[in-house]
Amino acid sequence: MEFLVTGGAGFIGSNLVRELLKRYPEARVVVLDDFSSGHFKNLVGLPVEVVTGDLSDRAVWDELKRRYRFDAVFHQGAITDTTVEDQYRMMRVNADSMRLVLEAALEWGAKVIYASSAGVYGNTPPPMREDRGLLPENVYGFSKLTMDRIAERFAREHPELQVTGLRYFNVYGPHEEYKGRSASMVLQLALQMLKGRRPRLFKWGQQKRDFVYVKDAVKANLLALERGVSGVFNVGTGRARSFNELVEILNRELGTSYEPEYFDCPYDFYQEYTEADLTRARELLDYEPEWSLEEGVKDYLPYVKRLVR
Repeated sequence: MEFLVTGGAGFIGSNLVRELLKRYPEARVVVLDDFSSGHFKNLVGLPVEVVTGDLSDRAVWDELKRRYRFDAVFHQGAITDTTVEDQYRMMRVNADSMRLVLEAALEWGAKVIYASSAGVYGNTPPPMREDRGLLPENVYGFSKLTMDRIAERFAREHPELQVTGLRYFNVYGPHEEYKGRSASMVLQLALQMLKGRRPRLFKWGQQKRDFVYVKDAVKANLLALERGVSGVFNVGTGRARSFNELVEILNRELGTSYEPEYFDCPYDFYQEYTEADLTRARELLDYEPEWSLEEGVKDYLPYVKRLVR
C-alpha cells in the first residue's frame, strides 16, 4: 500500500506516520510538508519519503500525481495556530488546498481522511454535534468548516470515493513541542511547572476543553481507514475538563503544589467550553477513546520531562 501524509512532520501527522509504519510495515509512506510548524526531528529514524512543498501550490500536486499512486491520503497539513488573523493566508492554505487534495485523490482512486477541528463550533453550547452549531469564532475555525463543506460536496458528487473528516478537539501528546505557542495547554503548563514556575491561566481557569490524547486521534484515523465510511466525525473524549483541573492533575503527577497565576484573556474569539458528542463516531467508526486526561497526562509526562534541560 502507498500512503500520503500531508503535514507528516507535524504533531499529529508524525504520530500517525509512526503508527502506519507499525501497522503496515511493508507500506510506502510519503510525507508532504513545508516545515512551517513541523520539524525534521519528528521524522528522524523513520523510513519515509519526504516531499517538501506548499499544500496550496497546484504544481506540487501535479508532481505528486505524476510520481505516485496512493491508496489513501491522510490530510493533516494546515496552519494550526488558531490566533493567526491573516484571512487570505489561512483560507488559502487550509481551505483552498482541500480542493487540490480531492482532485488528486480522484485521479488516484484514493481514500481521503482529513483533519477538521472543533474550532468549527465556536462557542456553541456543548455537547457539540456534527450537524449543528457550526458558528466558528475565528478564521481558523471558518477555514476548517469550509474544508468540511468542500469535502461534503465532493463526496456527494463522487460517492465511489471515501472522504472522512475528523473534527479534533484539544489534542495533546508527544512531538508537539515544535508547535510553539500553538502547542497544547497540557504541554505549556507542564513545562512551566517543571521549570519551577507557577502555571499561567486566563481568568479564572474555569474554561473547559475536551482534551484528547494523540494516541486516540491516531486511532480515529486508522479506524476511518479500515471502516471506509464517508462523513465528518468528532474526535475527543466526550468529557470536558477545566484548566484548573488540568493544573491539579499536573501537580499530583509532578508532586508539586503550584497555584495558578491568572491573567486577562487577550482574545475576543476565545472558545470557553468544548465537549464532543461522540455518538456518531461510536456508531459508524467504532471509535471509543481509551485515554482519560489523567491517564494521558501520566503517559505523556516522561516525554515532557526529557524536553527540560
